[in-house]
Amino acid sequence: MSTEYFLPFIFSTGSSSFLSFQLLLCLLLFVSVFSFILAPGGLAWALYKTRVRTHIRTAIPGPSGLPVLGLVLVFTVSSTHRVLAKMAQSLKAKPLMAFSVGFTRFMISSEPDTAKEILNSSAFADRPIKESAYELLFHRAMGFAPFGEYWRNLRRISATHLFSPKRITHFGKFRENIGSKMVEEIKGLVERDDGVVKVRKMLHFGSLNNVMMSVFGKSYEFGIDGGCELESLVSEGYDSLGIFNWSDHFPVLSWMDLQGVRKRCRILVDKVNIFVSQIIEEHRLKRSRNVNKVDDEGDFVDVLLQLEEDNKITDSDMIAVLWEMIFRGTDTVAILLEWILARMVLHPDIQAKAQTEIDSVVGTTRSVSDSDLPNLPYLLAIIKETLRMHPPGPLLSWARLAIHDTHIGHHFVPAGTVAMVNMWSITHDEGVWPQPNEFKPERFVDEDVAIMGSDLRLAPFGSGRRACPGKAMGLATVQLWLAQLLQSFKWVPCDAAAAGVVDLSECLKLSLEMKNSLVCKAVPRVSAA
Repeated sequence: MSTEYFLPFIFSTGSSSFLSFQLLLCLLLFVSVFSFILAPGGLAWALYKTRVRTHIRTAIPGPSGLPVLGLVLVFTVSSTHRVLAKMAQSLKAKPLMAFSVGFTRFMISSEPDTAKEILNSSAFADRPIKESAYELLFHRAMGFAPFGEYWRNLRRISATHLFSPKRITHFGKFRENIGSKMVEEIKGLVERDDGVVKVRKMLHFGSLNNVMMSVFGKSYEFGIDGGCELESLVSEGYDSLGIFNWSDHFPVLSWMDLQGVRKRCRILVDKVNIFVSQIIEEHRLKRSRNVNKVDDEGDFVDVLLQLEEDNKITDSDMIAVLWEMIFRGTDTVAILLEWILARMVLHPDIQAKAQTEIDSVVGTTRSVSDSDLPNLPYLLAIIKETLRMHPPGPLLSWARLAIHDTHIGHHFVPAGTVAMVNMWSITHDEGVWPQPNEFKPERFVDEDVAIMGSDLRLAPFGSGRRACPGKAMGLATVQLWLAQLLQSFKWVPCDAAAAGVVDLSECLKLSLEMKNSLVCKAVPRVSAA
């Protein structure tokens, strides 16, 4: 079309021609805006690219998501890990996939080598602090404290005084006692309710007691008020921290607190301050009567009080650290054991094989103890296989934050990017694990796979600087309690007609829980001394 013909059409003074020009401009603007918003990775990545020259860098592949919202809706469902895994596979972006949640820039790895590069990089030494985590004081505790001298000091204290091998061994007898109390509680249910057990409630209280003894030097009996109060505080904390908070990703909404997260957290923190402060004061009073030196016999409060005397930690820091220890230490053990017992009900042949191993090593005249655990490899294989099939933190729970510009492979990653690892995707990848959807503990008998973070094919506790500091104690607790529960009972469905049927539906909150709590029947099998 010639310019002589075209220009008069555009610049004609006629109203219809002027309207056509406006429509053309609107169309061009519409196309430009949506091309921007629907860029790979979505809005947050597109905004970054407008500020920095990135044309010479290789873009990380990823979905654009909904305009402005990005993948918000993916994080409001209970199967986020599965949805992200399918996206990465369909986009051929398992090593690294970019996406946006509102104005937050994310990337996620679903492949072991790239995941290890992220988790062990000094560039990802921090965690992004959610509003709920900040309000719940975790920015002053080990989980969310910024990488630096304060965080290193906390890590050193916990490694030396709470999670050292000597400390874990020291509390072995107490773990045995809690396991024995759970066994006795179940025996009472056999007499009263025909052995029907609400597994989650029992395991959660036992796990909470285990952490309380390690941290505060005290424990509660099943059903006693003090323990119920603490359990209520922890449950409220899980709900507050696990909820998807729109304010974290849309700053304009933060001042309104539309979901009431800030209000809930502040009410909870007031209760936590009273509860923890009371225990701290009890320890102070005891120390004033008889000054304790810090050693492996004292609890964690004693350690922190000694540091307070040396002016290395404040009262508010102490409350934050102790609260986090209780909070983080209760969750994983109880959830993992519930998944294991569900698998034992579903796979009676595997359960019988584990019980045969226990009987051959321990016998039937005494109870299993900590010292027996190294001689129970099949029991450990069951735990590892459950961690592979049902990782408590499928997205490794808490993400990492890039503190400066860096590269992952040949991809440029700008500072401020939130990095995640989809451990569930890795453990269900047939290129990593043969027959990944089959529950086969034997795979870990044939190959000794490390699960403490060195092998990213299965790293349920994370890896690198921010790996879970209590992983060894948690694993020792799960091993012992599982051995005690399998030695004492055969675990079967409540309804004999439902043999081979267990609801394994998932619900991702802060951790990956069973959507419907396991209720099954415990049948006594031996009378161990």
